[in-house]
Amino acid sequence: MIDDDPDDRAALTTRQMRITAMIVASALFMQNLDSTIVATALPAMAKSFHADPIHMSLALTSYLLSLAVFIPASGWFADRFGSRTVFRVAILIFTIGSVLCGLSHTLAQLIGARILQGVGGSMMVPVGRLLLLKSVRRRDMLAATSWLTMPALIGPIIGPPLGGFIVTYISWRWTFDINVPIGVIGIVAVSLYIREVRDSEHAGRLDLTGLILSGLAMALVMAGIETIGRGIIPWPWVAACFTIGLGAGFAYWRHANHTEHPVLDLSLMRIDTFANSTIAGSFFRVLAGAMPFLLPLMLQLGFGDSAAKSGTVTFAAAIGALAMKPLAQPILRRFGFRISMVAFGLLSVAFTAACAAFRPSWPVLALDAVLLVGGVFRSLQFTAFNTIAYADVPRARMSAATSFYATFQQITITLGISIAAGSLELSTAISGHVEPTIADYSWAFIIISLIGLVSVPVCARLAAEAGDDVSGHHAEPAAPIDARSAPRQ
Repeated sequence: MIDDDPDDRAALTTRQMRITAMIVASALFMQNLDSTIVATALPAMAKSFHADPIHMSLALTSYLLSLAVFIPASGWFADRFGSRTVFRVAILIFTIGSVLCGLSHTLAQLIGARILQGVGGSMMVPVGRLLLLKSVRRRDMLAATSWLTMPALIGPIIGPPLGGFIVTYISWRWTFDINVPIGVIGIVAVSLYIREVRDSEHAGRLDLTGLILSGLAMALVMAGIETIGRGIIPWPWVAACFTIGLGAGFAYWRHANHTEHPVLDLSLMRIDTFANSTIAGSFFRVLAGAMPFLLPLMLQLGFGDSAAKSGTVTFAAAIGALAMKPLAQPILRRFGFRISMVAFGLLSVAFTAACAAFRPSWPVLALDAVLLVGGVFRSLQFTAFNTIAYADVPRARMSAATSFYATFQQITITLGISIAAGSLELSTAISGHVEPTIADYSWAFIIISLIGLVSVPVCARLAAEAGDDVSGHHAEPAAPIDARSAPRQ
C-alpha cells in the first residue's frame, strides 16, 4: 500500500475539498439527469421519429460510445492545458450538444447531437474527478468520493419523475433544454472557485496513433454488438465491424506495449486493486447500465403506464442510492472492501433479478421497495469500486488511471444497454411475438443479472487488507495460540 505523497502538503483543505467536490458534482449531476430523463423519454421520441422503441437505444449508446472513444485523451488534455480550463470547455460543449438534441427532427440528427454531447461529457466528468483526486490527500479519498457522488445522485432522483412530467405534459425536447441553465451555472462556478491543476511535465506527447486505434476498436466492436441480429445493418457489415474492431484492438495492444505514454496505459492493470475494480466493476456496470433502459420500457410499453407514472416508479432506485451514501464510509471502515463488495454485490444482483418478477398487478409501493433497496446496495458497490480503484495508484499516474478507468466504465455501461436491447429482441423473436411481452422483459432482467453475478467471485479475489489505508479498516490480528492448549504432534 502507498502512503500519502510528499506533495500532500499542497492538498486542499476540508472546506476547499467540499466546495470543489460540489462543483464537480454539478457536472455529474447534469450528466446523470440527462441520462435518466432521456431513458424515460425514449418511447415518446420513438413516436416522434416514427422509429422502433427498441432501436431508440441508439440514442443512449451513441452518447456513451462517444464518451468511451474520447475519454482516453481526457487525462492528457487535463495535464497539458490544465484541468480547470478543460473542465470548463467540456461543460460548454455538453451544453451546446444538449441544445442541438432538443432541435433534432430525425433519429439521425439526434444521434449526431448526442455524439457531440459525448465529446463534452468525455472531458467533463473524468477531468472533474481527476481535478478532485489530484487535489486531496490519499486518506481523504473516500470522503471526497462521497462528497462528489452525493449531489450527483440527485440527478437520477429528479430525472425520472421530471422527465415523465415533461414528456407527458409538455414535450420531450424540453428534457434537453433544462441542461442549459445548469451548464451556465457550472461554468461560472468553475471560473470562480476552482484552482487550476496542471501537470505538463508528465503529459508527454498525445498518443494520436493509440487514440485512433483504441477509438476504432471500441467504436466498431460496440457497433457490432449494438446491431448484431437486429436488422439495422446487413450481416456482412456487422461481421466487418467485429473483424476490423478486434484487429484494431490487437494492434493497439501491440502499440501500447512499445509506447512510453500510451493513451490507455495497460500497465496499470499490474496494480492489483485497480485491476480488480476494473474487471469486477465492468461486469457489475453491465447490470447497472441496463437498468435505466429496461425499466422505463417495461413500465411504459409492457405495463402500459404513462411516462409520468413510470418516472415516479423508477426514481426509487436513485433515492436508495442517495440514502446509502452517508453509510458507505462507516460500513467500509467496519468491514473492509473485500467483505463489503462481495456481500453487497450478491444483494445487488438479487434485487435486480427480482425485477424479472414485476407484473402490472404489483402495488406501486412493492415495485418502489424492490428498486429502493436494490439502489441502496448498488450505491455502496459503486462507492467501493470507484474508491479502491485509485487506492494504490501513484499520484503521478492518476491522470492515466482516471482516463483508463472512465473509459471502461462507459464501455461496460454502453454494453449493458446493448445486451439488454439484444436480449429483449432475442426473447421476442424466440417467443414469436411481434412486440416484447412482459415475459420477454423478465428474461432480459435475468440475463443481465447473471452477467452482474460474475463480478462477485472477482471481488472475492481481493486481498483481505486491500484498501485499508483508504477506508480506515484494520482487520483484527489473529489471536496467539496458547502453547498449553495446542494439540500435540
